Parts: sequence; C-alpha cells; structure tokens
Amino acid sequence: MTANSAWIQVDPARMDHFLRHEALDELSGTGQLVLDFSNVPRIDVTALGGLEDLARLASDKSVKIALRAVNSDVYKVLKLARLTSRFSFLP
Repeated sequence: MTANSAWIQVDPARMDHFLRHEALDELSGTGQLVLDFSNVPRIDVTALGGLEDLARLASDKSVKIALRAVNSDVYKVLKLARLTSRFSFLP
C-alpha cells in the first residue's frame, strides 16, 4: 500500500450500504483504496452495481481500488460482470 491509501474491511451484511456510502467517503484524499473481501462469501447484483459505481467514481478521482482476499466464487461473478479490469487484486 502507498502512504496515501486507505484499507477497509468489507462487511457482507451491509455491503450495498458500505459500497454506496462508506467506501465513497474514503475516496477523497487517497491514492489507493484497499477493500478487504476476506469475510465476503458471495455477492449479489446490488453489490455488483455498488462496485461498478465505486469503480467509476474512483476513476474520476484518479483513485486506484484493490480488492484483497477475493474468493474464487466472488471473482467469477466479477469476471462475468466484466468488472475485473476495473480493480487490482491482492492475496
């Protein structure tokens, strides 16, 4: 992570609210936002929309988003939704 980065643990029970509100707040003043998906077993269409919005806004603000500890099921859904190119992935 860079010196100007933020790290956030994603709560699967509140993922849509998190992606549309809390994560957006972290985009200001950071060069990179790391979202820890280690507790996220799966994502739904609402969360995909939130990730897409977050990726668009991050791009507008020149903020890079890295997804950490994404399991294979979540990655497959992101790939099918053509969102993998919008993020970097960390182990």
